[in-house]
Amino acid sequence: MTGPRDEHAEAAADIAAVEQANTAFYEAMERGDFEELSGLWLPGEDLTVSCVHPGWPVLTGRGEVLRSYALIMANTEYIQFFLTDVRVAMTGDTALVTCTENILSGGPAEDGNALGPLVGQLVVATNVFRRTPDGWKLWSHHGSPVLTETGEEEDEETPS
Repeated sequence: MTGPRDEHAEAAADIAAVEQANTAFYEAMERGDFEELSGLWLPGEDLTVSCVHPGWPVLTGRGEVLRSYALIMANTEYIQFFLTDVRVAMTGDTALVTCTENILSGGPAEDGNALGPLVGQLVVATNVFRRTPDGWKLWSHHGSPVLTETGEEEDEETPS
């Protein structure tokens, strides 16, 4: 019979493992390590995984999702994620991670000799993980851009 301390320790270990799997996902993207990134998604052709990149339609199926990451990696010279507001919720063998991706990225310069200008972007993301015999694997990723203020405020009428 397990006591409350055992259950608390198991839950804390699960949360730590999910946080590590989430971090591994972003680190694989930063390194452009497609093989590692592929291994982080649920395996098998019969499993339906999904992904929504900011501004993209829903991608369904492991092959389609992984092709999208290959395309992103092939066209991104540099990308770095600074994660904030990371929260983990769990129920059974499913974990939900929400976070803000503070992204810094750049492509090749026009002359092809150096890194082009760096661009920052904020994206709120939801990553859903499933427990497998090989650890926590991504089932779904959804990223949505955060609209930022442009600094152009509407002229307010002031009393004369």
